Amino acid sequence: MKQLFQHAAMTGGVTVRVAVNFLPEQSQVESGKWFWVYHIRIENDSSDDIQLVTRHWRITDGRGVVNYVDGEGVVGEQPLLRPGQSHDYVSGCPLGTAQGSMQGHYVMRRNDGSRFEVAIPFFPLEASAPAD
Repeated sequence: MKQLFQHAAMTGGVTVRVAVNFLPEQSQVESGKWFWVYHIRIENDSSDDIQLVTRHWRITDGRGVVNYVDGEGVVGEQPLLRPGQSHDYVSGCPLGTAQGSMQGHYVMRRNDGSRFEVAIPFFPLEASAPAD
């Protein structure tokens, strides 16, 4: 199945694309737990080699409660992307409400050691009933 990326942001020649899906089979709605999976593609269209060093997320639930998640790399990796390369990964987000949102940024390092932030686009988390 080809993934449809619904959201994108570009910073300094690096594009971050996001596709998000609600997973009712991983959720426990009766217990107040909803779960989404998101697929991210990072595309290096700059002329530099770049390495993803850290991630910074702002996750907001349906009540407006904000949680920040900071960490090294993504899903245990700090991928190096040469010009023209991309990196894909999949992760998930549990919430205690049926809707919310995510956004953030990555810190990337160039070969010369300089660092810069790359925006992760805002994307909504919305529980939906399975399509018939």
